[in-house]
Amino acid sequence: MNHEKTYHYEAFDTEHGPVIVEGPLPSNDLEKYTFNEGLTAFRPSEKQFEAIKGIADFEEGRIIIARHNEEIVGYVTYLHPDPLERWSEGNMEDLIELGAIEVIPKFRGYRIGSRLLKVSMMDEYMENYIIISTEYYWHWDLKGTGLNIWDYRKVMEKMMAAGGLTPSPTDDPEIISHPANCLMVKIGRHVSESSVEQFDKLRFLTRHQYRMRR
Repeated sequence: MNHEKTYHYEAFDTEHGPVIVEGPLPSNDLEKYTFNEGLTAFRPSEKQFEAIKGIADFEEGRIIIARHNEEIVGYVTYLHPDPLERWSEGNMEDLIELGAIEVIPKFRGYRIGSRLLKVSMMDEYMENYIIISTEYYWHWDLKGTGLNIWDYRKVMEKMMAAGGLTPSPTDDPEIISHPANCLMVKIGRHVSESSVEQFDKLRFLTRHQYRMRR
């Protein structure tokens, strides 16, 4: 599968100045910018910047950023699922995961998360993928936003809807361990029926494995 990538962008104003949402960008373009030290949701900012530059150069990897002048203040990543996750079983070339999305507190309130997803999906090639996001409440910034679990989930669902991702049932043990957790999915218009069927087996892998053992 040839993982084509076409650059898109959106520019808008905030009270802190103009912001550009753009991508997907390769690592040599990312290196032109600084990475805000507040982007620490997954690991220290300098390590996260190295991680996203690595993802950017994967064949299927995509990094879309939000930047204020020359500083990255938000980003979203797409790549094949982690080899240790159920979603990697079958090595589906047309399955990619929204692995991380983050925006610094200063720029929250400008729908930057939604804009990152919107710009991501401007690339027509994204219609060749099944795109997933695994949402676990213990990764959510409840303290920083002041929202409870259910209000945060509503905000998260609205943001994901900007990219066409909607909740989808699964029997994944981690996801069903709490009712706020969920699997978000977008199935591209050009995804084959055989890939959809294979993905359905992954969504209900526990059930499928049980049937195979009987």
